[in-house]
Amino acid sequence: MPRSHQRDFTLEPADTARLANLSGPLDAHLRQIELALGVEIGNRGNVFRVTGGHAGRVDDAERLLRELYHEAGDETFDGHAINLRINACRAAREDQEATRHATQAHRAGADYVPQEVAIRVKRGTIRGRGPNQQKYLHAIATHDINFGVGPAGTGKTFLAVASAVEALNAARVQRLVLVRPAVEAGEKLGFLPGDLSQKVDPYLRPLYDALYEMLGVEKVLKLLEKNVIEIAPLAYMRWRTLNDAYVILDEAQNTTIEQMKMFLTRLGFGSTAVVTGDLTQVDLPRQVKSGLRDALDVLREVEGVSFTFFESRDVVRHPLVARIVNAYDRRDANDASTGPA
Repeated sequence: MPRSHQRDFTLEPADTARLANLSGPLDAHLRQIELALGVEIGNRGNVFRVTGGHAGRVDDAERLLRELYHEAGDETFDGHAINLRINACRAAREDQEATRHATQAHRAGADYVPQEVAIRVKRGTIRGRGPNQQKYLHAIATHDINFGVGPAGTGKTFLAVASAVEALNAARVQRLVLVRPAVEAGEKLGFLPGDLSQKVDPYLRPLYDALYEMLGVEKVLKLLEKNVIEIAPLAYMRWRTLNDAYVILDEAQNTTIEQMKMFLTRLGFGSTAVVTGDLTQVDLPRQVKSGLRDALDVLREVEGVSFTFFESRDVVRHPLVARIVNAYDRRDANDASTGPA
């Protein structure tokens, strides 16, 4: 019979409102943590007992409960918020195990714990959920050109926009320039109805959505009118020099090599650039190499450029998204190993 590990602890200070927030309706949040971490949680008031067959998971559960209780005084939790904390807890455990087993250098410094970066915007304070998001925010704060690469739902674009909004609010930059390749990397927009703005807007919608959440719709519209915020297709960046600007290139996997080089050389004095993309969702023709993939090869050793690589465990959407990403990764790895039929 496997050995059972048990931990008893008290959450301080005693506070019924915090406890109710932590536990959730009918203890739903506690049950969510139990299922995710494979432990049993019992409590009488703020005195808790965690039991499980794996000591590490019991440790994780205790640490997570303590962190949640600490935050419960300032934030109202729902199932999504609890899931984000669970993902962060798992990511921290995996990074610890990877470091303990002497991970390789290409993991972007898994043994390095950056100083936490807290971003203050209209919706509140945003912090990285898990080691990779924390490294990403720290890299953006300390480098002029930053790459965030990984699957959908890992917060690459959201955190980049949040950092840009904070920089604008603090007057560290004079404007935000948010860029996407439109439709195909060749930007063949002629078949779409409407003028250029109407043709391009649907492909920039995720950037608008992030801005609305950070600043509110009315303020975003005013800043767009004043050209303090500019949202544009990548083709419009040619021949420009962007000084005192925060520039984000989203969906960069759909740039060509020439477009990526053009974008990166637009950066002027006092500017920061963030490039985000997912190399598993390239829409380029098969014979065309992604500019993002090429930049990762060419710029890896260039001083002042940072790279953060996200994985399925960093996904902060529905838990099924991470499992879907893993399923496709396994299929692609199997196809690569067996070769064409």
